[in-house]
Amino acid sequence: MSHDALAAALGLLAGILSAVFGVGGGVVFVPTLIFLGASARVAVATSLAAMVPVVLMGSWRQTRYGSVTWRDATVIGLPSVPTAKLGELVADSLPNDALQRLFAVVLVATAIQLAVRALRSQPEVE
Repeated sequence: MSHDALAAALGLLAGILSAVFGVGGGVVFVPTLIFLGASARVAVATSLAAMVPVVLMGSWRQTRYGSVTWRDATVIGLPSVPTAKLGELVADSLPNDALQRLFAVVLVATAIQLAVRALRSQPEVE
């Protein structure tokens, strides 16, 4: 399978995972791009660009379903705009291997948090 065909197949899988779990760039696209041979810095930047159509489509569809809480999205989203520049500066100052390790730590910490919450939650009664 060619590099582009593999990238497209992984992109399809990433799109499905993004829609099902509400994840994308950080969790799916960055590891995929690193797997395909990109540096961590290139993977992060490419992932941000690749997420634009996913975010637009997902937001539009979920709004139609009535699932988006726009107040929460605004409260979370607006502060992220200026701090994205700070994140860019930090990422640009780190060597590739440090950025990749830091990213792995964030993914592991997120996985632990989700696992703990899932194990503590009570089953839903329908």
